[in-house]
Amino acid sequence: MILWLALSMAPVAWGEIGLPAGVQKMTFEVDGVQREALVYIPASAKTADTPVVFAFHGHGGSARNALRSFAMNEHWPEAISVYMQGLPTRGELTDHAGRRDGWQAKAGDEQDRDLKFFDAVLARLKKGYRVDARRIYATGHSNGGGFTYLLWLTRGEVFAAVAPSAAVATYAQQLTPKSVMHIAGERDPLVKFAWQTKMMETLRHLNVCQAEGQPWGEHGIKYDSASGTPVVTWIFSGGHELDRSALPWMVKFFKEHPAH
Repeated sequence: MILWLALSMAPVAWGEIGLPAGVQKMTFEVDGVQREALVYIPASAKTADTPVVFAFHGHGGSARNALRSFAMNEHWPEAISVYMQGLPTRGELTDHAGRRDGWQAKAGDEQDRDLKFFDAVLARLKKGYRVDARRIYATGHSNGGGFTYLLWLTRGEVFAAVAPSAAVATYAQQLTPKSVMHIAGERDPLVKFAWQTKMMETLRHLNVCQAEGQPWGEHGIKYDSASGTPVVTWIFSGGHELDRSALPWMVKFFKEHPAH
């Protein structure tokens, strides 16, 4: 079971503020349900092979939250960045009534509505723009980090690397090796740091990483792998929030790790 946890930031309504330059709202119909995403498209995406980064909000968050928090359109303006909107989802530790927006917990939940949504978004991007299939990435915080792990499990062949934050996945042993950066707060009161520590150890074992890592960025340790799938553990002193100091390093990590 993945832990689906509330993001402390409250949702923001779609129409309250304008969108940054280059960001547009796209709508999709998935099994008869209208879904929405905010998508940043660089001007060069029609003419040059372009990387794509998906960034997923936490439980109780929104696409606008993710756009502001991850801001991949600012950190990596040459890439397409996608901020999809979740639907009301029952949380495991919070929101048991399922009133707040989030992502499916495991394969088969909610008729795989969110996996189908992801497939629809990627298909449209590939149809309309020159998506670089060797440079597709995913990140997400809390519930969104859990969904990032689920995408790794179910759509692993799509992604070159992933970077979940404040999340764990009990099916980690079923994952196939992939470059990963895991972001964890030492004082996280929801996704306990001990749980995330075990997750990071599992990832290092999965990727057959070297026992000793090297400092990487302000809070990171990079563990190299003979297979070319390193693990970066980014551990900061905070709680259950996205460490925004990690974002430039996340982009650096993505840029350094296209698909083999």
